[in-house]
Amino acid sequence: MSLPAPELTAALQHLSQADPVLARLIAQGRLIQPSAHEDLYLALLRAIVSQQISTKAAAAIWRKVQALFPPDGYPEPAALLLLTDEDLRAAGISRQKAGYLRAIADFAQRDQLDHAHLSQLDADAFTAHLTQIKGVGRWTAQMLQMFALDQPDVFPEGDLGIQNAMKRHYGLEETGRALLKRMTAIAEAWRPYRTVASKYLWQSLDNTPAE
Repeated sequence: MSLPAPELTAALQHLSQADPVLARLIAQGRLIQPSAHEDLYLALLRAIVSQQISTKAAAAIWRKVQALFPPDGYPEPAALLLLTDEDLRAAGISRQKAGYLRAIADFAQRDQLDHAHLSQLDADAFTAHLTQIKGVGRWTAQMLQMFALDQPDVFPEGDLGIQNAMKRHYGLEETGRALLKRMTAIAEAWRPYRTVASKYLWQSLDNTPAE
């Protein structure tokens, strides 16, 4: 569901006309490139590895995880399920995250991560499906929709980076639920391109998404 060039142009025009703040961020920013990656299983594993650690640390640990799966570094579900906690600990994976990775591998083995099927689900159904997996929350599901599936209209209001960007650029002073409500109201004008808007907000912080 990646945005082809003509639709990306339409998205930028819509967002620029709908919201003067976004118009400025788009004008000042770098062009957002599509980021479709069809392997949802791999994307989920990487999302769990990356949780609550720096991007640099996550990359280093992921390389160690790949080294557990010679020759090509791909963690096939059956092979992953055979690893012990000690194997994964040696790669820098905590016992809790090891359990989450196994839950993803089990889900994949049961053919529950079919790209063709999941890419057709709406946001709520997609989130409900993925959050059946232990360790996978709404934020992770949204990141997969935005980056692994490159779906154009996802708004991760719970993401810290999006909250910080909107506080900065829209002068929002609310906190808690009041902040989320205000953010969601502002984002209504961005439909059906809330993903694209969110990527420009992240870019404005010169930052990667933060949970």
